[in-house]
Amino acid sequence: MKRFLVLPLLATLAMTSPLLAQESHRVQFESGNENASADGSVTGSGYVDYILGAKAGQTMAVSLNSENGMPYFNILPPGGSGEAIYNSSSNGNDATGIKLTADGEYIVRVYLMGNEADQSKAIQYILSMAIM
Repeated sequence: MKRFLVLPLLATLAMTSPLLAQESHRVQFESGNENASADGSVTGSGYVDYILGAKAGQTMAVSLNSENGMPYFNILPPGGSGEAIYNSSSNGNDATGIKLTADGEYIVRVYLMGNEADQSKAIQYILSMAIM
């Protein structure tokens, strides 16, 4: 009887696993430095998360560059439901002056859209982040 309970659980996990990030990285700023950068790659419908701790009232800036494709990023607030406070596919890959309204961990999520996502292309990028 127990094996019948396991199958629905496995099916649920299989359906939710694509929602998990391919990678997740905690961003640590060096002492006295408000800037950090990361280089990486994102493939197909996957995404990569960068987690930054910040306080309400601070300002965030994020810039994303690539030489072999067009990745995008969203900035997600702490404890959010997935709704972005900045979406680069609509507003461009240079976000400046983003006023943070809550203390906590913000996520910068890098992803692909369109043909690059559909064709599972690996796109390399450089992500620059600052919290002031």
